[in-house]
Amino acid sequence: MKPVIPFVPEANSHEQEVWQRDLAKALEAFAHVKHVSDLTDEDRLNAKVAIVANPNPADVAALPNLVWVQSLWAGVERLMTELPAGGPLIVRLADPQMAETMSEAVVAWTLYLHRDMPRYMMQQRQAVWQEHFLKTPAERTIGVLGLGNLGSASAQRLVANGFKVLGWSRSEKNLDGIECFGGPEGLTRVLEQSDILVVLTPLTTETRGMLGAAAFQKCKRGAALINFARGPIVDTGALLAALDQGHLSHAVLDVFDEEPLPTQSPLWHHDKITVLPHISAPTITSTASKIVADHIHQYLTEGAIPHHVDRNRGY
Repeated sequence: MKPVIPFVPEANSHEQEVWQRDLAKALEAFAHVKHVSDLTDEDRLNAKVAIVANPNPADVAALPNLVWVQSLWAGVERLMTELPAGGPLIVRLADPQMAETMSEAVVAWTLYLHRDMPRYMMQQRQAVWQEHFLKTPAERTIGVLGLGNLGSASAQRLVANGFKVLGWSRSEKNLDGIECFGGPEGLTRVLEQSDILVVLTPLTTETRGMLGAAAFQKCKRGAALINFARGPIVDTGALLAALDQGHLSHAVLDVFDEEPLPTQSPLWHHDKITVLPHISAPTITSTASKIVADHIHQYLTEGAIPHHVDRNRGY
């Protein structure tokens, strides 16, 4: 008899249907994927691994014998915060396609800022016909904060598009064609030199509020920001102040402290902010389901648990 693998989502109904369909197809040879609402008491007790999509941690905690959970998201902050320390191990989704998708978005929105699109959009609203001086990519320095899978792929794709790229991570790394920095002093050096900052760090206790008033004062005057990581890494009040004071020129924001972004938020209508609805790197269900299936098959046949989050580091 095939084991039951609980699927524990907190997404909209359409997303749940798509995920459950693709997961069931990927695992059908060796396991039965069942929505958490359809589990029997026996299913709950027997479950050793579950597939989760930004779940309510209480639903995960209701599976008392879990050994590990496979997240369908790269971000697992809510699980880290709300599940007890002695709970199941947490495995993030590391899909090579996600790195490709993110790097594509980073290049697209870097070019948006590099080619001065916000200024031209404002001119259109004002019926102003005016050309502005254009720099070459080699004259534009991009700072990538966070050099994990997503950050490294994005930094390398920026280099391939001709930009000068600086990289920062908590511990210094080595990447071809990229000048890398680490630690607090390294962060300062990247902030001071970058024309555009791309935020791709995980949200941890160390990175929460990392980009606040003090950090923005270290940035080059006129620098721009792209946040494709997590909202709380950027202090929203400090960002608004830096934009209003002209110290920063523009911000492209895809992530926020609260999502969906409340309709009353001042970010929606700020002239120097581009708001995106968390679309920089959506998970591709077909490729992610295959990765999840491989992980679970290895666990069921060999007892192997994929690389999981280090709770002390937060990622």
